[in-house]
Amino acid sequence: MQAITQTISLSTKGYCDIINITPQVISIIAKAAVANGLVTVFCPGSTGAITTIEYESGALEDLKNALERIAPSDIPYKHDLRWGDGNGFSHVRAALMKPSLSVPLVSGRMTLGTWQQIVFIDFDNRSRHRELAVQVMGE
Repeated sequence: MQAITQTISLSTKGYCDIINITPQVISIIAKAAVANGLVTVFCPGSTGAITTIEYESGALEDLKNALERIAPSDIPYKHDLRWGDGNGFSHVRAALMKPSLSVPLVSGRMTLGTWQQIVFIDFDNRSRHRELAVQVMGE
């Protein structure tokens, strides 16, 4: 069993900025030389999430609209009252979407569907610099 851990550095705009990170993950997998195993992508922080989606403008807009309905950005949140930073909605969205994703590797390739890409979503209410952890494990 071998493992490699690397990072993906991103500059984001916040406010549900969705970034396709599939090419960076594929590059890290190639360096790991793991044929069969697992790749995990993790976002340190409580206002970002990792998921999969078809990276197409309509699907991305649909996701953003759904998240706005589920955790609206324009209502009061207790978090905002305590800290005054106005990003309570981003914490709720990130908690619902989750900070990590694991994908099985078979014959050196992720088992993603044809139109499925891995994306990072920054829910914060400001631009950010993010360092995502990518760990590849297997044989």
